[in-house]
Amino acid sequence: MNTQVLSDRVLLNSYLSGDCAAISQLIERHSRRVRDYIRMMVKSTDVADDILQETLIKAVRFIDEGRYADNGKFLSWLLRIAHNQVIDYFRQQKSARTLNESEAGYNVLGTLRFAEHNVEDKMVAEQIEADVRRLIDFLPEEQREVVMLRYYSGLSFQEIADQTGVSINTALGRMRYALINLRRLIKETDVILS
Repeated sequence: MNTQVLSDRVLLNSYLSGDCAAISQLIERHSRRVRDYIRMMVKSTDVADDILQETLIKAVRFIDEGRYADNGKFLSWLLRIAHNQVIDYFRQQKSARTLNESEAGYNVLGTLRFAEHNVEDKMVAEQIEADVRRLIDFLPEEQREVVMLRYYSGLSFQEIADQTGVSINTALGRMRYALINLRRLIKETDVILS
């Protein structure tokens, strides 16, 4: 019996060559780590299982469409998809939380806070967020990961250090360099953040 463990790259190539069992083996290899990562973020096993399924379906679809460029970092790519699925989940949860007048005890729409926001403000905020998100993609992977975990996942620096397997000082250093690089990129690309 051959007990040699096949690399992610070999399994991907086997799958792309028609071996459907190879993708199952690849998913099995990484699903626990991805599930644990998702569960840590959403704090619910049931929700984590649902997001894991969505993540794996999306990953296989991307592979089938030729949208995965094999750079030897399959797990990192899979975790990035999972991370984006978690962000989508939280956005859906946030938008689902609505408040009616009787629950608020007063006319919600009559308050100044709601009256100040308009479509233009929303569009500007969305454009700023998209610009910053695009610039984050230009950061080195270690810096990008810390920024995503800190700002989009809300993790503390200790949690980031634990998640990424580095010291807290290294996590803080990566964030410092990420912010320096983002400031430089903002200047170079003339992105307006206000």
